[in-house]
Amino acid sequence: MENALFQEKNIPKAYFKLSLPLMLSMVVTMIYNLADTYFVAQTGNTSLVAGVSVCAPVFTLLMAFGNIYGQGGASLVSRLIGQNDTAGVRRVSSFCFYAAILTGAAAAVLMLALRTPLLYLIGASEDTIAYAADYFTCMAIGAPAVILSFIHSNLLRSEGLSRESMIGTVGGALLNIVLDPILISVLGMGALGAALASVTGYLCADIFFVIIVRRKSRLFSMNPSEIKISAYCFRQIFGIGIPAAVVNIMQSVSQILTNQFLSPYGDDKIAAMGIVMKITLIVLLTMTGFSFGGQPLFGYYCGAGDRESFRKLYQFCLKFISFLAVVLTIVVFAAAKVLIRIFMEDAGIISDGTLMLRCQIVTMVCIGYVLLVTIIFQSTGKVLGSFVLSLSRQGIIFVLVLLAAVHAFGYTGILIAQAVSDGITCVLAILLFRKSVYPQIR
Repeated sequence: MENALFQEKNIPKAYFKLSLPLMLSMVVTMIYNLADTYFVAQTGNTSLVAGVSVCAPVFTLLMAFGNIYGQGGASLVSRLIGQNDTAGVRRVSSFCFYAAILTGAAAAVLMLALRTPLLYLIGASEDTIAYAADYFTCMAIGAPAVILSFIHSNLLRSEGLSRESMIGTVGGALLNIVLDPILISVLGMGALGAALASVTGYLCADIFFVIIVRRKSRLFSMNPSEIKISAYCFRQIFGIGIPAAVVNIMQSVSQILTNQFLSPYGDDKIAAMGIVMKITLIVLLTMTGFSFGGQPLFGYYCGAGDRESFRKLYQFCLKFISFLAVVLTIVVFAAAKVLIRIFMEDAGIISDGTLMLRCQIVTMVCIGYVLLVTIIFQSTGKVLGSFVLSLSRQGIIFVLVLLAAVHAFGYTGILIAQAVSDGITCVLAILLFRKSVYPQIR
């Protein structure tokens, strides 16, 4: 473990050493999902674009499974490192590794067995189901590789190996970007080519992470004999990991509901929203990277009982993330039309997408605060607070707001629902933080 990084007195310096690689890896991860949309959009086939877009929740769902063990494991590992419990770290890391593989295999079987009903559930139509089926099938087969990639990309950061985590993620992303035009256009594989490029990138990242753990990690294990963990560790992994996964699942649910409500207005609206969600996700992942970049430090300070450093880190993160959110909001709001046009030269999609994008981005400051509080809850093992926030922004609150907004405002209600939900969730996050964390660090 790079002890010097966790014992660094200059907290902003330690924070950026951990958060910058994570932020870059998250943005690049999104870029290679954007590459799918970009190269598919270049075909000019709206049904093909919509078919790939409706499958976005599939990737989000697989990410959710990965985050159960990735974020749940990383949160616990950070605290165990702060407590100098090396044996516990080895057992937790080995458990998460093999649990992810088994979960991926189970997900693959279920997704393939229920393929047709699931495709209609996520918003495929008669015009788009053939394209969606190609993408869905490949992602289902590659589920174990996708889920596994989120394990060591999270755990390595807890040991201070953020650069190695970034290299693995970025390397897989670059391979995906290279393969996309070859498989989608040159070989004419369309949606299947887009999914195959993504799965190949994840698989190569997995291989890289295994090599790094064997060669550079001083703490982590992939030994099957060390997968047995205590009941406390099991509760912590799933108590923190499941809320983290719920965030991703709620993203899938919210996108499915949005697609269903947009469906009566035409596939072009779904295609526009698909592009908008990818652009928004770049901004969101930038915010997430900087928020989650502090997770190893929050966890370490909590495990070591260092309240002063914990408070200083929180204050710095709050100021920096709020400033970043304002800057990103202004930039994307001003450049919305240009960003949509990059993907598709269709006047209707550009017009619709511009308004959609501005509605999605306007509450980024609220999102930044919710992300920061969520990662603090995860880092400190506060299961209830993490779970409540996970069920809120794109979960219960979003669903209730969406239903009410659609009833009151129709199509416009679909566009403003997320912004209203973000504001309400931010107020909830403030209240939860002041009640459960603030009294301990003030």
